[in-house]
Amino acid sequence: MRALLVANPAATTTSARTRDVLIHALASEMKLETVTTEYRGHARDLGRQAADSEDIDLVVALGGDGTVNEVVNGLLHAGPNPEGLPRLAVVPGGSTNVFARALGLPNDAVEATGALLNALSEGSERTVGMGLAAGTPGTEDEAVPERWFTFCAGLGFDAGVVGRVEQQREQGKKSTHALYLRQVARQFLQEPNKRHGSITLERPGQEPVTDLVLSIICNTSPWTYLGNRPVYAAPKASFDTGLDVLALSRMSTVLAARYATQLLTSSPERGPQGKHVVALHDLDQFTLHSKVPLPLQMDGDHLGLRTSVTFTGVRRALRVIV
Repeated sequence: MRALLVANPAATTTSARTRDVLIHALASEMKLETVTTEYRGHARDLGRQAADSEDIDLVVALGGDGTVNEVVNGLLHAGPNPEGLPRLAVVPGGSTNVFARALGLPNDAVEATGALLNALSEGSERTVGMGLAAGTPGTEDEAVPERWFTFCAGLGFDAGVVGRVEQQREQGKKSTHALYLRQVARQFLQEPNKRHGSITLERPGQEPVTDLVLSIICNTSPWTYLGNRPVYAAPKASFDTGLDVLALSRMSTVLAARYATQLLTSSPERGPQGKHVVALHDLDQFTLHSKVPLPLQMDGDHLGLRTSVTFTGVRRALRVIV
């Protein structure tokens, strides 16, 4: 088997020594080429090259969710083709590693490498669905390039939090769960659309849902993790179905505290509930329009401001080693 290992040297939970051990372990079982990423988007370029090659059987992403997202976007640059594209494997090296953990992999790089090698020897894999976001035709965002996401996206509040966290990290702050929680509080205090949301959700054959304050799109469950605690925004979301949406039509201080508590105590059977909660399951396609430009995030990566985004749930997009 010929494999390409895409390693992010800035991954927060793996050292150079750990990477060397992992590379040695993988190389003992396959013909391995290792490339260390050197710039933002490099992992995407490497994934694209692997997709276009005829001799790469497997691409291993060693890094956090951002690295995985880039590799996936490279592999799927010409669209889904599960049987024709290299398989994907993930060795978690970031601070949260939602995609890897949602697949059932250990949240430790060494243990995950062992699990990966076992899965390869047993021929264990699954074909998972992915989310696709694109600028909506007929809007000012229609020329925005489409982008795949593996576990979640968001337009509005949560994307604003992601943007704040990225700013803090650029200033040298370490990515921690405490940092995220601080930015959630700051985003809430400065959120201008808490009472009258600017987002409208449209889907074919249905009445639009208007005046939404917050919109989270899930391709799997859990939505994220706080340490070892899984957080379920859309408990029914699955790699085997379309996309799920959790949206709020109002977010006062009292309501924000209530829904935050519901998220922190959520489970695979129960997510946030209430008269201001909109929960939609297994959507193939829908569009979010906003009256004002709002931040957009995908897989924890802030992508700037958007006024209209069309989301598509693509079943059976990519084979993954598990």
